[in-house]
Amino acid sequence: MSKANWIDWLSTGVLGGAAAIAMLLGFGTGGAAGASLRARGDYLVHIMDCTGCHTPGTLSGKPDLAAFLSGSDIGFRLPGGIFFPSNLTPDPRTGIGGWSRAEIARALRTGRIPGGRELAPIMPWRSFAHLTPRDALAIATYLKSLPPIRHAVPGPQPPSAAARLPAMTLVLPGRRP
Repeated sequence: MSKANWIDWLSTGVLGGAAAIAMLLGFGTGGAAGASLRARGDYLVHIMDCTGCHTPGTLSGKPDLAAFLSGSDIGFRLPGGIFFPSNLTPDPRTGIGGWSRAEIARALRTGRIPGGRELAPIMPWRSFAHLTPRDALAIATYLKSLPPIRHAVPGPQPPSAAARLPAMTLVLPGRRP
């Protein structure tokens, strides 16, 4: 088993195990323990500034808090393509409603979404990889507790694509757009 596969296997086992233990100990989405986990997730989502990218209008200076964390209306054009911050609400069609809490926590810490695709390069999952399993689960619990908002944003697009919505071009040092 390669080192990368071993790390994926270990993180999947640790996060899955953390989710199972949390549920057994009453850290579900209900009760006092669940409220405590949701409150911790709320705190982390706000200090990690998830709103900065994942709430419509925030990147243009006018956040639409009625659509909190439902995905951005402005993307990032990077050398690898155009990426729009996704809908983090539990909407089953346009958000992460079909993901389990363990899958959300795993994506935060490994940069891989269910199905295996890597998160956009602008997403700071490499920093989030240092979250404790409990903090990653707290964020997942909080996100699953939000009201679902149906708001589709475009998926990743190739570098040559014409953006369907506005996109900021990020230029790497020493390169031209």
